[in-house]
Parts: sequence; C-alpha cells; structure tokens
Amino acid sequence: MGCSFSGLNALYDSVNGGGDVWINENRFRIVRQLGEGGFAYVYLVKEAPDDSAAAGLAKKLKGSSHLSDDGTYAMKKVLIQNNEQLELVREEIRVSSLFNHPNLLPLLEHAIISVKPTHETSWNHEAYLLFPVHLDGTLLDNAKIMKAKKEFYSTSDVLQIFRQLCAGLKHMHSFDPPYAHNDVKPGNVLITHRKGQPPLAILMDFGSARPARKQISSRSEALQLQEWASEHCSAPFRAPELWDCPSQADIDERTDIWSLGCTLYAIMYGVSPFEYALGESGGSLQLAIVNAQVKWPAGPKPPYPEALHQFVSWMLQPTASMRPRIDDIIIHVDKLVAKFSQ
Repeated sequence: MGCSFSGLNALYDSVNGGGDVWINENRFRIVRQLGEGGFAYVYLVKEAPDDSAAAGLAKKLKGSSHLSDDGTYAMKKVLIQNNEQLELVREEIRVSSLFNHPNLLPLLEHAIISVKPTHETSWNHEAYLLFPVHLDGTLLDNAKIMKAKKEFYSTSDVLQIFRQLCAGLKHMHSFDPPYAHNDVKPGNVLITHRKGQPPLAILMDFGSARPARKQISSRSEALQLQEWASEHCSAPFRAPELWDCPSQADIDERTDIWSLGCTLYAIMYGVSPFEYALGESGGSLQLAIVNAQVKWPAGPKPPYPEALHQFVSWMLQPTASMRPRIDDIIIHVDKLVAKFSQ
C-alpha cells in the first residue's frame, strides 16, 4: 500500500499550532500540539467547520467506530529530510495499513507531499498521518501521575490492560509471516479511562514493526541486527538477543514477548524491571537484561499476587527459544483474569 500524494498542501503555522492542514481532500484545523519527538509532531486537529470536503472522511469511515463524534483526531506530522527517512515513513504507512484490531491504533488517512527546502528548513517532504484521538495519554504518562500520587493499578486492572495488549499483539503475530512490533513499551500504549470498566488499552506506533522471523548466519548479520535494534527498540524493553546476537540465530516474534513481560512489570510498578541498573554505580542495563536480573520493588498494600511475578519471570527468559508464544500467554492471562478479577 503506497502513499497518496496530495497537492492540497495548505498548511499554516503548523509547527506552532493554529492554521489549517489538508490531508488529501480533507481539511483540518490545528487545535494544539500534543507532543513531539525527533522530526515528528503530534497535534489535536478538528475537521474544518463548514467544509463539505470533510464529509469525505465520514464517507470513508462510514460505520466505523473510529469516526469521531465531534470531528477531533490526532495528526502526526513528519518532516522528511532524505530518501531513507521517506522510505521509513512509507514503510510505517504500509505496515500500519495491514492491521485491523480494536487494540491496535488504526491509521485513518495519510498523505505525503513534496515541499521546497528554504533557508530555515532542511526537509523536502512532509507526511501527515491521521489517527483516532485518545486524550488520556499513554501508560507512561499515567505511570508518572500515579507515581506522584503513590497510586497503583488494581490487580484486576493490571490483568485487563495486559490482556488487551496481548490481543493486539496476537493479531500482529498471526500474520504469515508474523510481524513483530519491536517497540512494545508503556510509551506506546494509549490508555482511555472508562467509568465502571477497566481502562481501554491500545498499542500504537508501528514505525519499528517488521516481519518477525530472521535467520542470522554470520557475525556481520548479527552486528547489523544489533545496530538496527539500538535505533528502533527502546533499551529498557529490548530483548537480550537484540543486545548480544549470536552469529547463528533464529530471531522470531518472541522478541515482543520479552518486551511484553517488561511492560507487564511496568503496568504494576511504573518502570521497566531493569531500569534500576541505570541508577547503580557501575550498573549496566545490558548486563541486567542479558542475565534477566529482575528486582521486585515494594508495591501496593496488599501487594500484587506472587502469580503475577511468576508470570513476568516466565516471559523474561533470556533464551528466546525458552520463551512462551503469544497464544500461551493469552491462555495463562485468561486464567489469572478469572482468578483475580472481581
């Protein structure tokens, strides 16, 4: 699935917010900036008032639960400086368009346009990606707020959030060949609070997602994989085989299972199980991960059941071939949900 190029590139003051942006035939008003990272900016946008063209999006999404009631969406704008970055964005769009699952963030619309570099700017393309908006933020945002208030998720909510992540990942791992997300972490999990229900969890950001299975048959291939992983997979959640890859190895989707184990720990305690190593004198994040040296902090009172700690440890097997697959994880989490949910 290629990118559509839009000639309607009327964008004003977008970096500072305000102004209008066209994504193909649909016009949106920029309300405010939600976040930024690298050459990407995320905005809250609203369908432009009195614009019949915006009905095109409603037509495209007819009957979809992703159609916004009030016309608001999240828009990611990427400034593209070279062909390598252009291919990465195209691949993100292609991969995002493959998935269709309630626990994976859908790409609703996209456009890539050519722009002329100026004295102030160095980019030659801009990409616009439109998504449903989730204003409660990510698991990471929520963890910071909860830590400040000394709050913890209930065992039931921990399991319900985690079960939803498993469902989204199962969709990706079920492709032929399977896709790995490659960057499962709290910062890539959107949380929406719902009255009287457990939070809704949605996995996002498929910029690092790739076919999961890779045969490594030389030292140079192993080093190449490690270099790729260092750029695309967040260090505290990165599987051991992506830190120190053998010259002969079969890499598969169980790299995600490691990250999932780290994320379950983080849903409970707000951080990766290995981040303590960053604060220790002479501590090494890589050594802590490769040796699976998990430390359990003091949690809520009453504490989380030991069964949850054992569940995390089961996913954090340093040897990938010993790690469970997503179907095994789902069988186990369903048993825990039945046991610990009120």
